Amino acid sequence: MGREVTVALLLAALMLAGAPAVAAPDGVSAIPTPEQVRAAYLPSDAQLLDRHGQPVQSLRVNLKVRRLPWVALEDISPSLPGAVLQAEDQRFYQHDGVDLKAIGKAAWDNLWRKRARGASTITMQLAAQLDPAMRGGAAGRSWGQKWDQAMAARQLEAGWSKPQILEAYLNLVSFRGELQGVGAAARGLFGKAPSGLNQSEAVILASLLRAPEAPARQVASRACALARELRMADSCAAIEQGTVLALGRPLLASPLPPAPQVARQLLREGGGAVRSTLDGDLQRYAQAALRQQLMALRTRNVNDGAVVVLDNASGDILAYVGNAGGSDVDGVTALRQAGSTLKPFLYQLALERRLITAASLLEDSQIDISTPSGLYIPQNYDKEFKGYVSARTSLASSLNVPAVRTLLMTGLDRFYERLHVLGLDSLTEGAEYYGYSLALGSAEVSLLELSNAYRTLASGGLQGTVGLLPRPPQVRGRVLDAGATFIVSDMLADRAARSVTFGLKNELATTVWSAVKTGTSKDMRDNWCLGYTERYTVGVWVGNFDGQSMWDVSGVSGAAPVWRDVIDYLHQHEPSRAPAAPAGVLRRQIAFQPALEAPRAEWFLAGTESPVVALLDDGRRAPRILYPGQSSIIAIDPDIPDASQRVTFQAQAGQGLQWRLDGALLGQAGADYAWRPVAGPHLLALVDADARVIAETRFHVR
Repeated sequence: MGREVTVALLLAALMLAGAPAVAAPDGVSAIPTPEQVRAAYLPSDAQLLDRHGQPVQSLRVNLKVRRLPWVALEDISPSLPGAVLQAEDQRFYQHDGVDLKAIGKAAWDNLWRKRARGASTITMQLAAQLDPAMRGGAAGRSWGQKWDQAMAARQLEAGWSKPQILEAYLNLVSFRGELQGVGAAARGLFGKAPSGLNQSEAVILASLLRAPEAPARQVASRACALARELRMADSCAAIEQGTVLALGRPLLASPLPPAPQVARQLLREGGGAVRSTLDGDLQRYAQAALRQQLMALRTRNVNDGAVVVLDNASGDILAYVGNAGGSDVDGVTALRQAGSTLKPFLYQLALERRLITAASLLEDSQIDISTPSGLYIPQNYDKEFKGYVSARTSLASSLNVPAVRTLLMTGLDRFYERLHVLGLDSLTEGAEYYGYSLALGSAEVSLLELSNAYRTLASGGLQGTVGLLPRPPQVRGRVLDAGATFIVSDMLADRAARSVTFGLKNELATTVWSAVKTGTSKDMRDNWCLGYTERYTVGVWVGNFDGQSMWDVSGVSGAAPVWRDVIDYLHQHEPSRAPAAPAGVLRRQIAFQPALEAPRAEWFLAGTESPVVALLDDGRRAPRILYPGQSSIIAIDPDIPDASQRVTFQAQAGQGLQWRLDGALLGQAGADYAWRPVAGPHLLALVDADARVIAETRFHVR
């Protein structure tokens, strides 16, 4: 610095000494109040609050700087202001914004070319932070900017208290990289709140102010010198080590965020806080329960999952766990194959149309359904057939063949339309695209829309939307018959009916009344558990976002443990009562003939009740060919020797009839007939003693 500049600096000091501090000079913007500065301050992270106003998590919305919420001076460790004043402005409490003694000292040092010394007070630095016009460029501040900065500092001192100036300075000053303000610096460099800073950490932060991007060794050297000035007991070696550790990690890793998918949906640029419908404690519990279960299933190639909890009355989303923390995919809205979770809506439709009752006997045996794309042959999960079972048992034990037979009764198009009415808008293809496998959940749905459809069952057939933001009470519309919906809920809550497949003791048994359904998609790619209590609906999905198959995982062993844990958590202090039967629903004692199931009390829609459920014997059934089905295509297995290949013809009510294939009689149709297949088209018929055709089917062997 030249002598003429030093003289100018001294003259400026003399002018400032006599300048009044009553109004903003030319070139200086009006000085804001402390309240205005604090109101204009926006954290770089927006806060997601739960329904009680408690923080759930934050989301970075300003990528230029890292700022946490404003920190009051009393919430900052006293070590930091002391270190900052020692390093930057030792006469802070004596000057009026401009330290004439410091200016003189700096001018004298610069005159004799000693180590350059600054004379900018904390108040002057704050003035530059408040007014961008006073901030210097690459070449530093001009003399005009320095003059304006000094005058603005005196205006600040005239209108602000010293604690207000120091508080604002510590919240606005940049410490390192993107870290601006004491909140971000303490959290980012030391993983602490500002109130927890110790003396060593305070001198490190204070040493960053003069050159925030200085190398760690230089910062440590300044911090050691500052520690000696403050007569601290900390050794220089410890301070150097702390400096290297702090500056080696610009931002400490934060804990696993509990609701990142919700934060991304609701939080926008501009900071601030948004109150959601989430329950923070429930959100964290659901996430922890899911992570624990996924850890237990890791050896079975299960890596991902999602959980959603709905309030039945309001539609508020109380928990929204998009994944277990290892992916950006939102499993709550991702589309996955539904598996058996669509069956309750099918049985509800059949009950509502009075095609069946809960006591109706459905045949669980091999069935072949010809479709435009080929033969559809549904099987049960355990590859076994149970014979004749009631609709109650079929649904509760998730038997596949009775569900397909029920779909044949209701009609594919009508069931497809019902799913759309329930809000499953992800079914974008036509009904024929899904075919009769729709009964077994071949369509892709999201966990959120499926959970809301179950909420409709929980609400007795009343439908409403769900949301993450508080809203006025909804007026819900009826989309399902109340009586049929009540009966389906009772079937889903029946532990005895469920035991055929799952046993009496399983993960679906909760401590309160609940109705529940599991589902597993084709090739074990998706595993579901959805159910509800009097007040809540809970949906859980586990699987792999990349589509890999799980290994030996069922609905009971995969998603169900998480579902049960969440249900038990929700009702640890409140009961869940079974719904009351609506008008038009009757409870009657029934018996089965033959005794395929034990006598019991059963629910009926008025007009469908019957004290006896009898199975017609073959003599009262219409004869028909059960296998092969019409237009079947049967492939010869090249791995089986030709002499050992067989196709089994099966008939219903075949007593007294004969098999006839391509015009040639084969034998009596009262029993299955094993036929050695021959390539080509064939016509199989049931004929009586007079050679009259009673039933026939065409099939092809290739």
